[in-house]
Amino acid sequence: MGQHSHAEELRNAHGKKLAALALGAIGIVFGDIGTSPLYTMKETLGTHGMTPQPMAVLGVLSLIFWSLLMVISLKYVTFVMRADNKGEGGIMALMALAQRSVAGSPRARWVLAAIGIFGASLFYGDGVITPAMSVLSAVEGLEVAAPSLETYVLPICLVILVALFAIQRHGTEIVGKAFAPVMIVWFLVLAWLGLRQLVDHPQVLYALNPVYAVRFFMEHGKQAFIALGGVVLALTGGEALYADMGHFGKKPIRLAWFFFVLPALLINYFGQGALLLHDPSAIENPFYKMVPESLLYPMIALATASAVIASQAVISGAFSMTREAMSLGYSPRMAVVHTSHEMSGQIFVPWVNRLLLVLVVLAVIGFRSSNNLGAAYGIAVTGTMTMTTLLALVVARYRWHWHWSAVITVGVIFLITDLAFFGANALKIAHGGWFPLVLGVVIFTVMTTWRRGRDLVVREIKQSGLALEPFVANISDHPPLRVPGTAVFLTANQNSVPHAMLHNLKHNKVLHERNVLLTVEMLETPVADYDERMEVIEYGGGFYGLQLRYGFAEDPNIPASLGRAGAKGLDFDMMDTTFFLSRENIVADARRPGMALWRDKLFAFLARNAMPATAFFQIPGNRLIELGAQVEI
Repeated sequence: MGQHSHAEELRNAHGKKLAALALGAIGIVFGDIGTSPLYTMKETLGTHGMTPQPMAVLGVLSLIFWSLLMVISLKYVTFVMRADNKGEGGIMALMALAQRSVAGSPRARWVLAAIGIFGASLFYGDGVITPAMSVLSAVEGLEVAAPSLETYVLPICLVILVALFAIQRHGTEIVGKAFAPVMIVWFLVLAWLGLRQLVDHPQVLYALNPVYAVRFFMEHGKQAFIALGGVVLALTGGEALYADMGHFGKKPIRLAWFFFVLPALLINYFGQGALLLHDPSAIENPFYKMVPESLLYPMIALATASAVIASQAVISGAFSMTREAMSLGYSPRMAVVHTSHEMSGQIFVPWVNRLLLVLVVLAVIGFRSSNNLGAAYGIAVTGTMTMTTLLALVVARYRWHWHWSAVITVGVIFLITDLAFFGANALKIAHGGWFPLVLGVVIFTVMTTWRRGRDLVVREIKQSGLALEPFVANISDHPPLRVPGTAVFLTANQNSVPHAMLHNLKHNKVLHERNVLLTVEMLETPVADYDERMEVIEYGGGFYGLQLRYGFAEDPNIPASLGRAGAKGLDFDMMDTTFFLSRENIVADARRPGMALWRDKLFAFLARNAMPATAFFQIPGNRLIELGAQVEI
């Protein structure tokens, strides 16, 4: 009896925790996709020469319904979310997982890196367009409530966005507590607005039949293909479901999606369709036209709050992706500020925040309306979706060991869908789709240049270094003056003598009693396992090698790690330890093989402005000696 009651208590506790996580996911994960009803129907049926004729309305609704099922429910929630990297999601985590799956093939790893980096670069484009699009769409409700307020839409939008980015440094912990209740109210209101229309015009439910989607293409031809560029707006935020998996887990996200978010979205879309069947003129803004006149201003406030939450999720995602890119070696080091003592994932990257703010403001001023921004929105989303599919298929084949027939079948289904959406949005490149593409290409260039540049620097250091073993033997035969204490030399190569050690010996004519060659390795997993975090090698003569390993979602803290080195037989007294580091001065040389001269110069510029490695590794400045070293690439 006691065992039975204890098991029941455990089940109840597990159920409560699951429910709490599902509620949290509603507040954080679904903001982007949850605000898509604000603009999707208007963008699909109200532009590009489309008119809200009954068959067109039913056709578009059918496309939205089956796209949500195919892309979000089947692809992301069921298939892609299986590809977790020790619980972490997102395209950078997926790229690292796919690379580990083909560890024996350098060429395949390079191709997968290119795919992952380009997908991540487009995600930053999404991070610019989402806040601008969501907030503009919400505030444009003022034009419905009072057309005379149209001139105030843009200034109000800019004030909200500047305030949103200004509060980022304070973190999302406090604001986050209000996210779930606001979004729950938002989804309930979405369903209520849709139900009011569905009751009056239930014939709109015919659109559940995919035949209407097929007829829409047969009757409208090219216009129907162009309309896919609007339909994809209903899918924005699919990447967020996967990226935030590490914060909430698969099951809570799946529960929240299938039993709350998806039904609310579908009811609202079908409600907008029912309104358009009855009143085609409502295409001007079908979402706000569903709202009773007396509730318009409260609805605008709620929509704006939801849009801010949607934007917050994307901005936080950009911060997290930047930290992962830094750890994996694809981004220059930047300052990372932790905004929560409980949640390690809640971070603030000041440089990224400033850049996003400038770009978002430029997007709002340049495009001026959600209609114009709609052309720019889809290209970034569909590009990232396609890259995610490719990486997930590699994981399915080489990590899950799916048969080729299964991989090809799933790949054909998902890639045809992704490429159809991407192709439809590619038609809009001249009308604004160029913006996230140009942004993505710039970020891709920076990330690949930084990675290639670092590889060239490490190669140059290794080639110019002295072999360690003969050096240690020579020191034993001809000992220099040894001074008390421990010297820690940061190096990328355990087999050669660090430049800082040679400079110290050459100019100061001394060595410390104990010299530790420290190498830091960032792994392709989010968190390093306990038994792989540290490795100690004794070379003799007071020389040691120490290798520290961190996951890409961790913050490397060298002093804290050295404090635990005693368990490996290497005790450190931090007051008696001095850190030595070679600070490379990068010189671009066109005669050397590697990169084009302009990329060499770009890398040198990035290296000069990157956060020092010592600060990134949290080494105290009063225990540090930096020695300069010129490196030509």
